[in-house]
Amino acid sequence: MNAHTPSLAHSVWLVTEREVGSKMRSKAFLISTGILLAVALISVLWGGLSAQSDSRIPVAVTADTASVVADLEQAVEVTRAIDADAARDLVRAGEVDAALVPGGDGGFAYTVVGDTGIPPELTSLLSASPPIELLTTEGTDPFLRSIVALGFGAIFFMAALTFGSTIAQSVVEEKQTRVVELLISAIPTRALLAGKVLGNTILAMGQIIGLAAVAVVGLTVTGQSELLTGLGAPLGWFAVFFLFGFVLLASLFAAAGAMVSRQEDIGSTTTPLTFLVMAPYLLVVFFNDNTLVLTVMSYVPFSAPVGMPVRIFLGEALWWEPLLALALLLITCLAAVGVGAKIYENSILRMGARVKLREALAG
Repeated sequence: MNAHTPSLAHSVWLVTEREVGSKMRSKAFLISTGILLAVALISVLWGGLSAQSDSRIPVAVTADTASVVADLEQAVEVTRAIDADAARDLVRAGEVDAALVPGGDGGFAYTVVGDTGIPPELTSLLSASPPIELLTTEGTDPFLRSIVALGFGAIFFMAALTFGSTIAQSVVEEKQTRVVELLISAIPTRALLAGKVLGNTILAMGQIIGLAAVAVVGLTVTGQSELLTGLGAPLGWFAVFFLFGFVLLASLFAAAGAMVSRQEDIGSTTTPLTFLVMAPYLLVVFFNDNTLVLTVMSYVPFSAPVGMPVRIFLGEALWWEPLLALALLLITCLAAVGVGAKIYENSILRMGARVKLREALAG
């Protein structure tokens, strides 16, 4: 080997530095990242402050139990129901957090009715602990469930599609301007591909970490410590799954870009990948309350970065399931990197018409 020829590892690092440096010098990238983080922070703060806008506990009462909360108007928002059944219906509908209905034991003349639980602030406001009746024994707040699922899905969709498209466009641009020929004359083809994937993975993970930090700050400032605690493990698993899921997709986006020679043709090869990125987002939007769909999503490599963290947040995943899903993702990632590298090597120097997939794989 020539003394001036860089090693494979050094070549990969040179390309990685080039990818990261070009993005960090791009005003458009910096501005869009700043806007993304600002919007995320505002959304978290707005959601937290909106939840705190009326701190009174909505409670349904009947004519027989209204006197129990008569002196608690500053802390309790009272809704009068015709009878005990009507009060329970208000709880089921989510219009109130709890209801006080006639009848009790242990010396109490009433019972506190809740859905999945009773606000601890309410029981502390009462002079003693009354009997408690839960209408639903398990489950998660549907609104919170949909928000968390939508958040994981949207972050995966935006980050994977944005940086995946950037890789594909970069490959086509270098191929169209013949810059790739100069690059390959100096470094191995696989080093060029690896550097592109690694550089954009660093940038994508940087945004993910930034969004996680923004979420932690926003939840802390608005006093949503319970939600923050519940999101700790899911956020960690999301970062791990996203890392390998993005490497998988980035390799395929680079290969898709290498198969064409003009920017106008890039959509013909990246469209199938775009659907793969969109699928997890659409699935969690429409099926976040479907246990079967979420379970399947958590094991399919392309949707595991969304499905598994959501199931962990909901407490539906056993301890070994994330490990099994991660193992499947790693195997698929290695296979995708191998296939992507083969397509990239066999297509990157072929100009003119689009390279057919069969020809790219055959060499």
